[in-house]
Amino acid sequence: MNAIEVQGITKHYTTRRMDNISFTVEQGYITGLIGPNGAGKSTLLRMLLHIVKPQQGAVKLLGMEMPHRERDIKRQVGYISDESHFYHQLRMDEIKRIVAPFYPNWDEGLYKRLMDRFGLSGKQKVGQVSKGMKMKFAIVMALSHHPRLLLMDEPTAGLDPVFRRELLELLLEWMEQGDRTILYSTHVTTDLDRAADYVLFLHEGQVLFHREKDQLFDTYAIVKGDSRLLDDDVRRMFIGIRETEVGFEGLVRERAEAMEAFGKEASFERPSLEDIMFYSTRTQSGGIFS
Repeated sequence: MNAIEVQGITKHYTTRRMDNISFTVEQGYITGLIGPNGAGKSTLLRMLLHIVKPQQGAVKLLGMEMPHRERDIKRQVGYISDESHFYHQLRMDEIKRIVAPFYPNWDEGLYKRLMDRFGLSGKQKVGQVSKGMKMKFAIVMALSHHPRLLLMDEPTAGLDPVFRRELLELLLEWMEQGDRTILYSTHVTTDLDRAADYVLFLHEGQVLFHREKDQLFDTYAIVKGDSRLLDDDVRRMFIGIRETEVGFEGLVRERAEAMEAFGKEASFERPSLEDIMFYSTRTQSGGIFS
């Protein structure tokens, strides 16, 4: 079963556009949504929930069509963004009492356990705690109604590495409950290096690729060598390349093809998601100070 099915959704703004986006996310996996700032990641997540209405196209979440079954969908989806949408003058327990009745599967025991795990007090006002504490409370609220699908929009932006690791551990623990799905948008790609099963790469409002993460790491490669090794045919193997006075470094889509072309004259490294994102949005160029 697919947790998310998107077919041809489009949204045009004055200076940017989301153009004919289609993809599916299989239930039971973590998919990382990556791309540079302004790529359209936040807009895409909001279109999935109909917070932003697409001008055309279709969205299904958990087998149900949006917006025809919007209420049923939102009762089974948790949404976390990098901005606090809770009323800052209310205490956390007051917000919980307002929100909980919307969710038939609200679990008061889980709410209390998560509050304890994150060191939160229901007597605290949202507006009086740090950004990290606000984010922890948002995670508590998103998970306490046992969602089947979790949509996360830059949940660790500007937060320390300890909290990021703590969050990843909690999400992996949550996934073990079975039939859970996460679409996790972030520019902190090291989080996804550890946790994601699939990667959806968005750039300038379009999907560049949607692939299994381990397959990306197995087939893509960072190649380094002397610039004299480069000719027009060799350059065509590269997704992106950076040249300096002392040599070149670039990303290739087919490791085996590059190894056959360069042999032992170049070095090969396994790329990170950050490498893939950087070179996939970079044209071939020399150094600015050369």
